[in-house]
Amino acid sequence: MNWQKIGDYLQTQGVNLFRGLIVLAVGFFLVNWIQKLSQKHIKKINIDPTLESFLNNLIRIILYIIVILTAANVMGIPLTSIITIFASAGVAVSLALQGALSNLVGGVFLLILKPIKFGEYVRIGDANGSIEGTVQGIGAFYTELSMPDHRRISIPNSSLTNTPIINYSREGTRRMDLNFSVSYESDMDQVIRVLTGLAKSHPKVFTDPAPMIHLAAFNDSSISYLVRVWCKSEDYWDVNYYLLEEGKRALDRAGIAIPYPQMDIHMK
Repeated sequence: MNWQKIGDYLQTQGVNLFRGLIVLAVGFFLVNWIQKLSQKHIKKINIDPTLESFLNNLIRIILYIIVILTAANVMGIPLTSIITIFASAGVAVSLALQGALSNLVGGVFLLILKPIKFGEYVRIGDANGSIEGTVQGIGAFYTELSMPDHRRISIPNSSLTNTPIINYSREGTRRMDLNFSVSYESDMDQVIRVLTGLAKSHPKVFTDPAPMIHLAAFNDSSISYLVRVWCKSEDYWDVNYYLLEEGKRALDRAGIAIPYPQMDIHMK
């Protein structure tokens, strides 16, 4: 056994390995520096914040791939060999990357079709299970939502292209439908006057379209009245809670009873 050749081989490969590690360290440092620089330039051109998040993710991934391939080449691994390995293992690689590629394609579709944008409040899913939150960014593979309780959730982009999305912010305004139940003995005209005054009492309720109050249904123990108002999307919950709380007070002041389910039993 020629120990001299083995020593020379290990020494050469050790040097190549060391060089490759240096390339990785310097490359990762440069990637972070370039990404910070690109983020500043992207912000200066005033593009859509949703597209900004996607581009930042995509640039980082491309730069990391370039650094890793360069380091492998410095270590003595020919790029042709790497390409050959990927080509020969194409089926396995495609299966392994199927989820990642579908998420990447899903992100591209989200940017093109724009069902959601940065800062919009949306609901993802159907009646069987849904998630609500504010869109914080669409990345290359995941979309981030900030939930009302300040939890962050990352959703695969491919899921968003195959599930219902309700966008509460896109139109800028929202309609609110509230039902108030009163007893059958209540005077209908008085109830409508009280509820009309309630709807007009909040400054954030639109006057155009004007609030609508109508008798909605005859229930077993009560009559339901529909209060329909419009407001800005960001004012929805403030108006909602106000109308519910002040509605109870207004009906109490007017002496209008809010009944509860009851049953009359007649014994012979």
